[in-house]
Amino acid sequence: MKIKVLGSYGSEGPGQRPSALLVDDRVLVDAGTVGGALSTAEQVEIEYALVSHAHFDHIAGLCFLTDTLAMVAPERRITACSLAPVLDSLRSHVFNDIVWPNFAAIPNAKDPVLGFRPMPEEGEARVGELWVTPIQVEHTIITAGFIVHDGETGFVFSGDTGPTQKLWKTAREMRGLKAVIVETSFPNRMHALAKMSGHLTPEMLKRELDKAPPDVPVWVYHVKPQLYQETAEELAKIDSTRIHILEQGKTYTL
Repeated sequence: MKIKVLGSYGSEGPGQRPSALLVDDRVLVDAGTVGGALSTAEQVEIEYALVSHAHFDHIAGLCFLTDTLAMVAPERRITACSLAPVLDSLRSHVFNDIVWPNFAAIPNAKDPVLGFRPMPEEGEARVGELWVTPIQVEHTIITAGFIVHDGETGFVFSGDTGPTQKLWKTAREMRGLKAVIVETSFPNRMHALAKMSGHLTPEMLKRELDKAPPDVPVWVYHVKPQLYQETAEELAKIDSTRIHILEQGKTYTL
């Protein structure tokens, strides 16, 4: 399994793209950016998008990807997969012909470039060549974390979350786990903002790792670019051998 980091940040800055991972060239895990990291030919090959929640920094790339497909490959389809309430938010508040065109009806309602596939919480389902289990985490709106594996190896993706429980409980039962990909948005001095907005600081992450599977590499994403250096230095003080910030543009192999 290979994971290409299209974007790794919790916002946007010069050369810093919002969060999105591409697994085995076919499955997006969040879609804060797509076209900013991939050629048109690479975008056309994507078949699924696991969407954690409907906040814009996790879906902007999906908006532009559907636009690209409608122009250059209207016979192709990208299917957004998540908990039903997450998909309902996308339908009602994004792809609604107001904020963005309803690509679930373009080029026509029978064969659109965008599909929606609701997934039962804590129910494992096949997504392309992968197995995916969505688990609700603790954010300001309904948000899914995902456990993703290919039958041999896999990873945990937290989605945007504050302190949570169910995701770690399920992850500890998983065999072949090779990485925990977890958000950390703010430095420790912004604990109050992190708590209010459903995010983690390095100190909060340290407590979460007591619940997570032990002895598994931890890859941090969603650090705010304006606060990157401060947050990175605090993360390094926790465990510089186990915890690493995902590098944008890098491909990791599990």
